[in-house]
Amino acid sequence: MHHANYYYGHAHVLARYAQLDEWMHPPRMQGYLQHGWNIGDGLAPGVPFVEGSRLWVWSEQVRRRAWSQGRRDVVAIGSPFAYLLEMNEAPVDESKREGTIFYPFHGWEGQQVMGDHQRLIDELKAHETGPITACLYFNEHKVRKIRKLYEDAGFRVICHGYRGFWWRDHDRDFLVRQLAELRRHKRVVSNRLCSAIWYGLLAGCQGAVYGDPMVLEGADPTFGGEPRLRRQWPEVYGYDPDPVAAREIARIELGADILATPEELRLHLGWPAATRPLKSWKKPEKVG
Repeated sequence: MHHANYYYGHAHVLARYAQLDEWMHPPRMQGYLQHGWNIGDGLAPGVPFVEGSRLWVWSEQVRRRAWSQGRRDVVAIGSPFAYLLEMNEAPVDESKREGTIFYPFHGWEGQQVMGDHQRLIDELKAHETGPITACLYFNEHKVRKIRKLYEDAGFRVICHGYRGFWWRDHDRDFLVRQLAELRRHKRVVSNRLCSAIWYGLLAGCQGAVYGDPMVLEGADPTFGGEPRLRRQWPEVYGYDPDPVAAREIARIELGADILATPEELRLHLGWPAATRPLKSWKKPEKVG
């Protein structure tokens, strides 16, 4: 299995939804699972990929873009986060949601982000009401200087965990913790459109993208970058975008409208049949 299939506990979430007894040790996937919201063909730029391997993507839009890039064995199955949300049946007490969770644009081991965090902090304090949680990616969370900026501003500072790398240190509860945090906040904000904004919208938050988008060191402009994000998804930009319109787009981008049944998911991923009774399943109702 490609090591990126384990990122953020994605393989574990899908194995659990597919009702495999050994979901904590997901079977091998003979292909590549899209591991983050993507404006390209589902693959991160520069990721080694064995030609002819199957590619499982989150949405029909990504599947069509992959087809236009010459990839033929591509299947749209929906995002792991949408499956996780489908499995969480406990209702959310909306009256207990408060404040904002902020996800600053982040880098990773191979690329660093260049930008002014203090400038973002000032803009957040000027436009957000209630307590603010700053969720730093592991790459920035380990830098004391960055953490201290948010702590000194009075923000609650957290990290959902480490996504894993090269089959080591994968955190299967990453998305579980992220969903719990999103459900406790009224708003989800970032300075760049990203997975977390769509996740928050699908989980019932009001989403907003504003502030300096920062610059990723050595960014690949193949698919249009930040300018394209603003052109194609203007509905989520600004201080108070329409949450109903944005949430419907989130459903499409995360493939919440095309989720497979447990049987179908096992078939797509080449996994064995379940050895325990299947629970009932229904397609999620349309929001908005």
